[in-house]
Amino acid sequence: MNAPRFRVAELELYERPVRLRLPFRFGAATLRAAQQAFVRARIRLAGGREAHGAAAELLAPKWFDKDPALSDEDNANQLRSSLALAREGYLAGGANTAFGHFRAHYAEQIKAAAGRGLNALVANYGPALVDRALLDALCRAHGLSFYAALRANLPGIELSGWLAELARFDMSAFLASLEPQPAIAARHTVGLADPLVAADQPARVNDGLPETLEEVIARYGNRHFKLKLSGELAADVERLAAIAAVLERIDGRYQVTLDGNEQYEDVEGVLALWRRLAAERRLRRLAASVLYVEQPIKRQAALAQRVSKLAAEVPVIIDESDDSLEAFARARTLGYAGVSSKSCKGVYRSLINRARCELWNRAARDARYFVAGEDLTVQAGLALQQDLALASLLGLEHVERNGHHYVNGMAGLPDAEQAAFHMAHPDLYENSHGAVRVAIRDGLLAIGSLDCAGFASRAMPDWRVTRRVRYGD
Repeated sequence: MNAPRFRVAELELYERPVRLRLPFRFGAATLRAAQQAFVRARIRLAGGREAHGAAAELLAPKWFDKDPALSDEDNANQLRSSLALAREGYLAGGANTAFGHFRAHYAEQIKAAAGRGLNALVANYGPALVDRALLDALCRAHGLSFYAALRANLPGIELSGWLAELARFDMSAFLASLEPQPAIAARHTVGLADPLVAADQPARVNDGLPETLEEVIARYGNRHFKLKLSGELAADVERLAAIAAVLERIDGRYQVTLDGNEQYEDVEGVLALWRRLAAERRLRRLAASVLYVEQPIKRQAALAQRVSKLAAEVPVIIDESDDSLEAFARARTLGYAGVSSKSCKGVYRSLINRARCELWNRAARDARYFVAGEDLTVQAGLALQQDLALASLLGLEHVERNGHHYVNGMAGLPDAEQAAFHMAHPDLYENSHGAVRVAIRDGLLAIGSLDCAGFASRAMPDWRVTRRVRYGD
């Protein structure tokens, strides 16, 4: 299929407040509330035909830029600035393919953001939302699902003359080979402040939903977990031992990932932790269940030192250090085996990194390199559905999910909007405890209904009751 060209006719920006039912601590930050950003796009194709699309993402503090001098609102304003820059750039461009729009603005977005003191991770946030909204509109214009559109390379992803190591890689054949599945396992995040058992939660929310790790397992049947680390070796060992005591009750196999959240200064500190885990009898089963360690070293040092000694014992992936299209290739030379996929970093980056894994593994005749599904507390609705569809297309068997635990589903949204999403995606959502929310059964998310016209959603937010904003006007 030839990639259609179109102009970006309009980009509207919206926000909604999100309040957490439980505080979520990661690294040095504790999140209790935030804003969710929306992009609504209108594209104009050849002949004047138009189509709308949308995307959503949390304006998450203390992840894109962890400078302690910045407040949560400062972090949100950084992301708003990135959105404003992306809106200005994409609207000023001429007709192009969906991928062509991304490629045309990639470098100039990073340069313009740097001029405002924004790092590359922040810089790519705005285009990540705009690109998803454009893809949604393009899919709707052609009556195709995200899966069908990508497998046919409708966006026109072409890397020759840009990324040298993929210049001869047949991207269209690779995309055609991807096979999304109708279900994916939910990897539950255990934050640093999360209660593990009832005794850890004397002041309960009492909303009928799980509050402790043992309650989460009992209700959702999770078998995959992501465990946050603090960077303090002794504290991390004791915390993991307490978690292991709960996971030991699971009948059968479980798997975990360890998220360092940049809390360790160097690879030696992480290696010391890993060897303590392997040596501790009470942690033996948990250690044997670890799939990989995620971004344990501060981003300022993560790609300035080799991690080969640690990688020889457990795979290591980058997350926050994945701030550009070149980052994963550089990380590979230092011993990293994987990279996170997050919609907030961009659909095209995830696809390009997955293509790299295909190329490198083919050359090595091994499956060493991989993309992992991670999550920045995506919310029920567009953000969740688009991220799940991307993870499924990438061939991931499990993905970190935590929005359904820390936020009370779609509570607070108009009843009609909740009902619309529930009706459109009855496999993914349920109506319980007063709101439409994600349904997890036996640890799995059923996502067959995401294979629909558009980017993984038959429903849309009610724009009439969503606050429109004008950053930078």
